[in-house]
Amino acid sequence: MVNEIDLSHRSSVPGTQAIDRACALLSLVVRADEPLSFSDLTDAAGLARSTTSRLLAALEQNELLQRDGSGAYVAGALFALHAARHDPWQETARIARPYLERLRDLTGETAHLGVPSGQTVRHVAQVDSLYLLATRDWTDTDVPAHTSALGKVLLAHRRLAFPDGALETRTERTVSDPAALDRELARIRRQGWGLAVDELEVGLTAVAAPVTGRDGEVVAALGVSGPTARLDDRVDELGRLLVEQAGSLSTLLLRRTIKEGVA
Repeated sequence: MVNEIDLSHRSSVPGTQAIDRACALLSLVVRADEPLSFSDLTDAAGLARSTTSRLLAALEQNELLQRDGSGAYVAGALFALHAARHDPWQETARIARPYLERLRDLTGETAHLGVPSGQTVRHVAQVDSLYLLATRDWTDTDVPAHTSALGKVLLAHRRLAFPDGALETRTERTVSDPAALDRELARIRRQGWGLAVDELEVGLTAVAAPVTGRDGEVVAALGVSGPTARLDDRVDELGRLLVEQAGSLSTLLLRRTIKEGVA
């Protein structure tokens, strides 16, 4: 449901009525939890359909708004560009979401996107499992890199520094010996994907693969997780699938970088 807005007293500066109305429409779209249709915006603004159409066309032409596949309005490319420059993970998460949804649909399990954050891996996006029994919401949560598949991938490709000192032990299965971890990271580089079984939480298995950006540098990790009992005999299959999907996402990120003229 879209709240109505009162435009009758918006214009405090002479000659700015059209700007005030356009800003009000823009605010409605940006603040909405889902894309808004033309009818939604016309009704909420209380404007004539012709007026709303002209204002929306101007906002769309200037990349402040754009339309999705159904024709509904969402924030435009300028917002995405701002996010990419000032909060790049937010934009990466937005671009990755269709891949997360595809992984969820293909595997039935929870799909994640993780990025380096200081000395840890941060989950910046998640699409929940189709099963009732699933993993918790890890979004915006930092975890010790060596305990998760996402973190191991980022460690393996040196996007996170190898941990100094003693390695935190979360469960009996956590790889806490530096030499053993180093051997595992080498194996991840060779096979192209990482695995964590009961290492962060007992009963939780996760598989992940690297996502590259410009110059082939790893920028994130794409993964799936679920109950160990459900994933135990599927890890090779999931690993191959993640390498494929992470490769497709990497190609898209590179294509967008070239299109935006980023050297």
